[in-house]
Amino acid sequence: MLVARGPGLPSEPHADAPASTSEAAHDVRDPRPEWRSIGEPVALPNGLRGVALSPAADRARRAAARAETERDRLQRALDAERAAHTLTARRAATSEYGAAVLSATNAALLRRTAAIEESTAWRLTGPLRRFAEAHPGALHAAKRMARLAGRAAALRLPHGAEIGPEQHRAPPPPNAPAPAARALAPSDIELPGAASPLVSVIIPSFGKVDYTLRCLAAIATHPPDVPIEVIVIDDASRDIAVGGLAGIRHLRLIISETNRGFVGTCNEAARHARGEFLLLLNNDTQVLPGWLDPMVAIFRARPDAGAVGSKLVYPDGRLQEAGGIIWQDGSGTNVGNGDDPHKPEYNYVREVDYCSAASLLVRRDTFEALGGFSEAYAPAYYEDTDLAFRLRARGLQVIYQPRSCVVHWEGGTHGRKLQSGMKAFQAANQARFRNTWKGTLDRSHLKPGPAGILARDRLAGRRVVLVIDHLVPEPDRDAGSRNMASFTAAMQRAGMVVKFWPMNQSYSPHYTEALQKQGVEVIYGPDPTLFSSWIRANGESLDFVLLSRPTVAPNYLAELKLFSKAKLIYYGHDLHFERMHLQASVQKDVALGRAASDMERVERWVWRSADVVLHPSAEEAATVAAMEPGVVSLPVVPFAFNRFGAPRPPVRSPAILFVAGFSHPPNEDAALWFVREILPLIRAVSPQATLDIVGSHPTAAVRALAGNGVRVTGDVSDGELASFYETARVAVVPLRFGAGMKLKVVEALRDGVPLVTTPVGAQGLPGLAGVASVATEPRAIADAVCRLLTDDAAWSRASAGQIDYAKARFSEAALSESLMVAFDRARRR
Repeated sequence: MLVARGPGLPSEPHADAPASTSEAAHDVRDPRPEWRSIGEPVALPNGLRGVALSPAADRARRAAARAETERDRLQRALDAERAAHTLTARRAATSEYGAAVLSATNAALLRRTAAIEESTAWRLTGPLRRFAEAHPGALHAAKRMARLAGRAAALRLPHGAEIGPEQHRAPPPPNAPAPAARALAPSDIELPGAASPLVSVIIPSFGKVDYTLRCLAAIATHPPDVPIEVIVIDDASRDIAVGGLAGIRHLRLIISETNRGFVGTCNEAARHARGEFLLLLNNDTQVLPGWLDPMVAIFRARPDAGAVGSKLVYPDGRLQEAGGIIWQDGSGTNVGNGDDPHKPEYNYVREVDYCSAASLLVRRDTFEALGGFSEAYAPAYYEDTDLAFRLRARGLQVIYQPRSCVVHWEGGTHGRKLQSGMKAFQAANQARFRNTWKGTLDRSHLKPGPAGILARDRLAGRRVVLVIDHLVPEPDRDAGSRNMASFTAAMQRAGMVVKFWPMNQSYSPHYTEALQKQGVEVIYGPDPTLFSSWIRANGESLDFVLLSRPTVAPNYLAELKLFSKAKLIYYGHDLHFERMHLQASVQKDVALGRAASDMERVERWVWRSADVVLHPSAEEAATVAAMEPGVVSLPVVPFAFNRFGAPRPPVRSPAILFVAGFSHPPNEDAALWFVREILPLIRAVSPQATLDIVGSHPTAAVRALAGNGVRVTGDVSDGELASFYETARVAVVPLRFGAGMKLKVVEALRDGVPLVTTPVGAQGLPGLAGVASVATEPRAIADAVCRLLTDDAAWSRASAGQIDYAKARFSEAALSESLMVAFDRARRR
C-alpha cells in the first residue's frame, strides 16, 4: 500500500480510497466448503437430501455427469462458432469485402461444425440431443438432476460446487482463510524452519496476539517450497500475551524494549535476518497457498527486480490492492480496491509505482544498501512508497505478482481514522514525500484521475502493443502459437508493453497463465461487446496493434480505426488463399477452390487496410507486394530458439518421426499419404523402420494409422517432444499442400535430425536443399529416407549442416531484429 504502517498496523488506503466497512475480522463467515464421507446424509440445493455413494455408483454417476458436461461443452462450441459467423456477416454486409468474408468464414464454420459433429462425444450424446429437441422441459430437469447426482457422488462433497469448465473466467484463488473456530494456542503451531533460510519472513507487531497467531498458523498451513525463517518483532507493546508466542516451534521472537514505530521496527528486524531475501508481512494477514514461491521466482527471472508485492484481498473476497498508483501530488490509489480480484486486469505480472509493505519481498543486501526504510517517515506511512522510488532511482523495479495472494484484515490494529493515533502521520508524511520526490512526480507521474492502463502499467515513455489472434497461444500444440509466443517475447525484450486479445475471449488454463506470468495482460470474458467497450476506453493508449490471420483481422479493423490512432501491423502466418488453392488442386475440390478465391479477396482487403504486412518468408512478402503494389510488405523471422543441437553420433534406431498439429488439414493429408504410399517403399528396403506420428489433435483417420510399426501420439510436452527428436533417425515432413514456413521443419533443423521433406515443406527456406533432402514423388522421398537410415556418413553431414543452417536464421536476435524493422516502418507511415 501507499501508506506505511505502524507496528502491526495493516496497510490502509489514502483518505480518497475506499475503506473496509467492517473491522471485525472475527465475524467473517468461513467460506470454505463442508465435506461429507460415504454413506453420510448430504444436503443438496432446494432442500433435497441424498447420501454419498459407494465407489462403483460414484464412478457411474461421475461418468453420466461427464457425458452431460461434454455434450454441453460441444454445444457451446458450436453455438459460439455460429454466433461469430452471424457477427461477421452483420459487419460484412455493408463493406467492400462483404461477399468474400461471408464465403470464407462460412467455409471455416462448416469445417469446424463437421469436426465437432464427427467427434466421439458428439456421437455418443446424440440420443440425449434428439430427446432434448422433442422434450426441452424434460432435458432441463435431467440436466439439473445430473448436476445434483454429480455433487452427491463426490466422496468429499463441496456444497454448492458446480460441474463443468468455466470458459471465460480464470479459476478463483484458494478460499480466504477464516478465523479458527476455537482460539489458537502457540503450541498448536509449528512453523517451517531452515538452518540456511533463503527468505526471512519479518512480522512486526504491536500486541494483538490473536491476529499474529492466525498469521503464523496460515504460514504453517501453507509452507513454501523455498526455505524460510519467521521472525516476529513486537514493538514494546507491553502485552503480556506476546511472550506466549515463544512456544511456537521454529519462531524467532524479538520483544523490543523501546517503541520504534513501524519504520524502526522493520529496520531492526532486518538486522537480525539471515535470509537472502526479506519478506515484510503484516501481522493482520493470512497467506494463501503459493504465497511466497512466485515472488521469489520474479527475482530469479528478472535482474531488474527491486521489490515484489502480493495481491491483497479483504476477508470477504473483494480485492484490496493489485499494486498501487502514485499521482503527481503524492496521493495514491490502490488498483482495483473493492473490485473482483479474478478480473484479468488484476492477474498479470507488471511494474507498478509501489506495492504495500503488508506483503513485500526485497533483497536483504539491497534493503541494507538503501539504509532500510527511511527514518524520515517514522513512525509510519509512506516509507514503503519512498522505498519504491529509491529502488527505481537505482534502476530497479517494483513488481506486482498476482500469484501471491494474501488476505489482509485492513485496520485491524490501529483503525482507519485519519485524525487520531498513528493515522495522523499520514497527511504529514504525504507532504514530506511530495517535497522529496517533486521532480520525479512532476516529470513521470500523472495528475489524479482514473486508474486506466496509462497509470496502472507505468506507460510513460513505453510503447503499447495490442496483439489480436484467434486464441491464447498454445506453443506446444501448433506452429502458429509458437510463432505468436516468439513475437510476444521479442516485443517484451524490446521494452514494449503487450496486451493480448484472444478472439474467443476465453481463459485457457495453463496458457493464459503463462502469458500473465510473462507480464502480458490477457483480456477475456463472456460479454460479446467487450472489445467495443475496451477499445473505446483504451484505444488512445495504444501505439501499435498486431493483427493475426485473415479469419481474425476483419472483425476488428473498423473499431480499431475509429477508436485508436495505433499503427496496424498485419501478420498472415501464410498466404491462406494460396494454401487453399493448392489443397483444392490436390484434392480436386471445386468448392474449396471457390472459397480460396474468396479468401484471396479477404486477404487483399486486409493488406490494404494495414500499415505494414508481414509474412514468414521473403517469397510470400514479395507475392503480397506484387499483388498490391501500394502495400508495405516485409518478411519476418517467425520462430526463435535459444537452444540448438550439437554434433553427435548417428542414432542407431530405425525410427522415422513426423511431428504436426492435425487440426490443420495439410498435416492429416501428409500423414495418410506417407503411410499409404511411401512407408511401404521404405520397408521394402529397411523392414525394421518404424514411424512415430506425434502432435496435437490427431483425427480419426490419423489415429487409424496406428499399428504395424506406426505409433500415433497426441499432445506431448516440450520435454517429451525433445525426447522424440533425440531418438529419431530421420524426420519427415511429407506435405503435398500448404503455405508459409513450417515449425516442424525448423525444429528438425535446429535439433540436427536429418530431414526429408517436399517443396511445400521447404517453402520460405532458401537453400534448404543444400542441407536437407527435398523431393516430390513417393519413390524419391523413400530413397532419401532409406539413405539416411543406412548411411552414417550422409546422416552426420546432414545433421551438422542443418544445425548450422538453423543457427544462422532462427536466433532470438534475428527474430527481434526483423520484427523491430516492421514496427519502425509502421511508426513512420
